Amino acid sequence: MMLRIRSRDGLERVKLDNLNGTTVSELKSIIEKQLRIPTHNQTLSTNQNLLLAKSQQDLLRFTDMSNPNTPLTALNLSHGSILFLAYEGERNVPGPTAFSPAGSFGRKMTMDDLIAKQMRVSRQENPHCELVSFDRDCANAFQHYVNETLAFAVKRGGFMYGTVSEEGKVEVDFIYEPPQQGSEENLVVFRDPEEEKYVEAIAVGLGMRRVGFIFTQTVSQDKKDYTLSYREVLQASEYHAESGLKEWVTAIVKLEVNEEMGGADVHFEAFQMSDVCIRLFKEGWFDTEIKEDHDPKLSIMKKDVVVGVKDTKEVDNDFFLVVVKISDHQGPLSSAFPVENRNTQVTAQALKNHLERTKNLPFVKRISDFHLLLVLARVLDVSADVPALTECVQTQSAVPEGYQILIESMASAA
Repeated sequence: MMLRIRSRDGLERVKLDNLNGTTVSELKSIIEKQLRIPTHNQTLSTNQNLLLAKSQQDLLRFTDMSNPNTPLTALNLSHGSILFLAYEGERNVPGPTAFSPAGSFGRKMTMDDLIAKQMRVSRQENPHCELVSFDRDCANAFQHYVNETLAFAVKRGGFMYGTVSEEGKVEVDFIYEPPQQGSEENLVVFRDPEEEKYVEAIAVGLGMRRVGFIFTQTVSQDKKDYTLSYREVLQASEYHAESGLKEWVTAIVKLEVNEEMGGADVHFEAFQMSDVCIRLFKEGWFDTEIKEDHDPKLSIMKKDVVVGVKDTKEVDNDFFLVVVKISDHQGPLSSAFPVENRNTQVTAQALKNHLERTKNLPFVKRISDFHLLLVLARVLDVSADVPALTECVQTQSAVPEGYQILIESMASAA
């Protein structure tokens, strides 16, 4: 009996004494003996798409021959049937019949060889995030600052925090603005691990997590013919890849000039970076050395990828974007307290003014603001006091009198 085995190396044959009674496990041992591929490196399937798998995660999708005890007869195999084989590592076959790998001198590459080696870039139709909903107060606080204070002249960004439902709906309830420097075309974020430790402690206490990145595009960018520039693609991909969250959202805020009406409107747009984009970023395909004459609507690869039927190092940024629907809601927090890391430093006077302005509200309502909690977290115990206060905020229960006295004394120091 004979079976044909197609792998990235082409088509080869293995001989069996008998198909009846032979299991997948026994076939793998035969392949190891005849083709010199260790059994633990082998993934077998009757599906030719196995040769297009790019990662271990992709390989796990081919399960028809994953059970070592499955008899080959149960797979409708017969003499001369073709199976597909993916394996890790290199092969080394000694002697005069030494194996010559695909692409080396003296051996033609088959179409299957080429397909197995290509990185294909295509549009992803469906996002992992079903919908992103913005808390109206936090969205307004962000857009008001970039519109009224920065006049969309320089870029601004922030990390979005909230919740992710089982259905893939993301709710954004607050935006943390890290230290940063924005220009017309570029946004440099100065990550502060100590400050981010406080932010994460507050988020965990509120039952939330980091869910995305939001940034503005300047009025000068509005004249360009791209949705995201290459720099923005790189930055969005970096944060998405870092998060490990498949529902991670990238949001853009921009000013669109309405020439007919003689005005301008602030627009929010939401995307996900596609799965292939994040894979390319993680595997280091992007050329991050951006030249001055670079066309910002194109992403540059270090080596060729396949877009459609063309091999190219230049990919239109839009290929990496998956549109996400936008909604809004009224979340559990207010956004009236001054925001961190802006032009004006947040002081004890700001805390005093805020408590004075909200004195008619229950105390828990007065501190139900992320930006205020961040000020408190800097002076309180992040492992004891912050969880206690955020639990009060999350459950909207009474704040212990000791904390009220402490917070009011901090404000009275102004």
